Order: sequence, then C-alpha cells, then structure tokens
Amino acid sequence: MSVHSEIKRITVNTLLKMKASGEKISMLTAYDYSMARIVDEAGVDVILVGDSASNVMAGHETTLPITLDQMIYHAQSVIRAVKRALVVVDLPFGSYQGNSRIALESAVRIMKESGAHAVKMEGGEEIRESVIRILSAGIPVMGHLGLVPQSIYKFGTYTVRAKDEDEANRLRSDAKLLESLGCFGIVLEKIPAKLATEVSQNLEIPTIGIGAGGGCDGQVLVLHDLLGLTKDFQPRFLRRYLNLFDEVKGAISHYVADVKSKDFPNEKEQY
Repeated sequence: MSVHSEIKRITVNTLLKMKASGEKISMLTAYDYSMARIVDEAGVDVILVGDSASNVMAGHETTLPITLDQMIYHAQSVIRAVKRALVVVDLPFGSYQGNSRIALESAVRIMKESGAHAVKMEGGEEIRESVIRILSAGIPVMGHLGLVPQSIYKFGTYTVRAKDEDEANRLRSDAKLLESLGCFGIVLEKIPAKLATEVSQNLEIPTIGIGAGGGCDGQVLVLHDLLGLTKDFQPRFLRRYLNLFDEVKGAISHYVADVKSKDFPNEKEQY
C-alpha cells in the first residue's frame, strides 16, 4: 500500500463531522506550490487560496485588484502540492457581485481550470442568487461574513464589525440564510467573540473565525502573517509563530557578504 493511499482527504463532509464531534478545524492560506506543500504536510485541514494574495503576493493595498485569472493561477499552483487538505478558492472582487450568471461562470472556471474543491464568497442576502446558482452546479460554497475586505470602500475601515445590534442581527440572519441555501461553512471575520460563539452554536455548519474568538468551530490566519513574513500588519487577533522577515533577511545578507568577500563558493562548492 503506497503512502499516498493512506492519506485521507478532507472533504466538506469531514468538516461537518468535525463540528459535530467538537474537533476544531484548522485553516490557513497558501498561494504557491512550495508553501502549500508544507502547509498540507503540517496537517492543516483547509487551505484557502485567498484573495489576500493581492496583498501579500502582489503588494496591493486591498484585495480588490486581483483578477480571476490570477486567482486561478494561484489555485493551480496550490492544488499541485496538496494531498490531504480541502482547497477553497476566493472568488475575487467583481467576479460574482450583482450578476449570478457571471458568478457561476467564475466559479466554474476556478473548479475546471484549477481542480480546487470549493469556492468562497463574501456577503449574505445580497449574494443569494449567486450562491443558489453556484450550488445548483454542484460547486461547494463557503460563506464569509463580518468584516468583508472586498467591501472596504463601502465601510471605509477595517475595524470590528457587527458591534451594534442592527448589524449583529443582519449577521445572524445572513448566517442562517447561507446555511439554508446550502453553504458548507462560513468564515466570520473580526466580529465580537460573544456574537461569533452564539452564531456558531446556532448553525449546523462549521464557522471559521479570524479575529472572532475561540467560540468558532475553527480558525484561519494568513500564512505570511503567522510566519512573520509580513512586518507592518499587527492586529490583536494575530499570533506570530515565527519571525521569518528578519531570519530570511539575515540569511540573504549573509549570502551577500560571502559573495563580496569571495567566501562563496569555496573549493568544495565547485566542480
């Protein structure tokens, strides 16, 4: 029996069972083959090919500029590396809002051209038609409520969402709506922990939190933030597990110095 046949793939169904049994779900972003391979081998349950690639891979200030073609490229790279995790791909800004036919075409392209397992989209009531259409094509959909970065210009800020009762009630009903439409999970971003816990307990489907406290059914972080490759971004919810910016910089500076001093390559490092 080969090693690979022993690896049990995570599916949408696995996540529902994990929630039912109380096992927390780990989710991380990845955007390229090399990193996705490490993330998968480390045992992460869900890999999100996030539109955060717009920030951490391309250097844009927001997630808005990244295109569907670029998201597909990142998804293809990740899929080639992954043997176990469920791979979810963000539908980028402009590829699903306001037109359910375009939304379906976008989701179909992601699934066909990358081989990913599911798509994620931001919003509740306002994307109802798009969610219905994508699900009717047999494509699993993950929701995203709370802070929705693609709407940054509407809100004008990245502060905590749903603190007032009106917005909290809308989030509650949007979460129930997404579940009733058939979404397999929902990301809850930057909302009060108490609200996130309540919403999680009222849903059969799993919630994945980012800055939404420990009451969610799982957690997600951006890989580059967790590894300390990004330096400037320091929200309260982020735990840095490494400080790779300084470590990598140190290694490269060392290399530069060795080249300048003619220490590299040495006798053993040539033919």
